[in-house]
Amino acid sequence: MSTAAIIPAAGLGLRLGGEAPKALREVGGESLLVHAVRGLSAATAAGLSCFVIAVPAGTEDVVAKQLDPYVGDAELRIVAGGAERTDSVRAALDLVPLDGIDCVLVHDAARSFVPVAVIERVVAAVRAGSPAVVPVIPVTDTIKRIGPGGEVLETPDRSALVAVQTPQGFDPELLRRAHSLDGAGATDDAMLCERLGVTVQTVEGSEDAFKVTRPRDLLLAEWILAERRGQ
Repeated sequence: MSTAAIIPAAGLGLRLGGEAPKALREVGGESLLVHAVRGLSAATAAGLSCFVIAVPAGTEDVVAKQLDPYVGDAELRIVAGGAERTDSVRAALDLVPLDGIDCVLVHDAARSFVPVAVIERVVAAVRAGSPAVVPVIPVTDTIKRIGPGGEVLETPDRSALVAVQTPQGFDPELLRRAHSLDGAGATDDAMLCERLGVTVQTVEGSEDAFKVTRPRDLLLAEWILAERRGQ
């Protein structure tokens, strides 16, 4: 059995700025999307056999040419993404092979430097029987829940809180059922599985799997890349 990886990369990344779509912004001379695909490919224990990338309409050929050198023996499929993240994942999921896949990863292109160990932990947990798995890190800030006027309603115990990352891993049939639902308000694929009453399992994530969102995040990405290249 093998793993398929979906990367929804159709977002414009308005908070990041620049003319190029977020996933095509460069770090160290290569796009975030290239770094993300290369990182997934390096997780040999995951057994990746298929990449499905959802991209801005009109960039399909450019992205396919850019990524082809980095997928190894895996199949590369490109699809135009939708207006929302869930639309892009759903479009990509339609291209995931029905046979021979026992795990589907959904990974943000903006989390380009997730360590191999995290990827392999997620896949191992799915194959061990957890139908939905997310990597997480502890929340270090104090979190407040506020009301409509900005007033503090409560301070949750942060020892029970985590920040969720990607790649998230799923049993393929579960992910298809989850995406048959109305995705309104869902900020990740695990949330859709929760709506089905499925228990989502967590595994240890990594600070390196941060999400590039704002211009200053590119500086951290450059630093991580330089550190890895220096090893």
